[in-house]
Amino acid sequence: MKTVTLALTGASGMPYALRLLECLLQADCRVYLLYSAAAQVVARQELELTLPASSSEAQRLLSERYAAAAGRLRVFGREEWFAPVASGSNPADAMVVCPCTMGTLAAIAGGMSDNLIERAADVTLKENRKLILVPRETPFSAIHLENMLKLARLGVTILPANPGFYHHPQSVADLVDFVVARVLDHLGISHELLPKWGTTEEK
Repeated sequence: MKTVTLALTGASGMPYALRLLECLLQADCRVYLLYSAAAQVVARQELELTLPASSSEAQRLLSERYAAAAGRLRVFGREEWFAPVASGSNPADAMVVCPCTMGTLAAIAGGMSDNLIERAADVTLKENRKLILVPRETPFSAIHLENMLKLARLGVTILPANPGFYHHPQSVADLVDFVVARVLDHLGISHELLPKWGTTEEK
């Protein structure tokens, strides 16, 4: 069973995050979920979804929403320093920050550990585990680009929430699935969200 830490921060793009969570649970992954206070605001704005301040209440709500098997989803508060993700002795197989604010990206690039999201990313880096950041910002400033380059040179996957159109999307959900599919690809998790390039038969 693959264990994935999924962190939600306050950038626009919460539909990507929740769809990714759904797909990870459907793929029978164990998910450690973290989210910032700003992510709670964005979830209400974009999805009319209230993410509870209580981690136990959030775990119950989201487990029911996505019919998660027992033990597959664990939600941790921003300062739960005894969470598995806080220590290199028990790291997840991979971590995704989706959506990722430029502030969070900068903190990770600077080696900050002021909250559990930053600490989990720091652990992921130092333990040489897969770290994927999904920034949703435009345009990028030189500071943003320099931070992304620094992280890319450390092996971090920078995967902007930029959906393609060559698969002829018919809905917003199709655009969301395009980005989520790319994240799943980089996690090595199989899916059927969209066909692989070059696999569709000519009509």
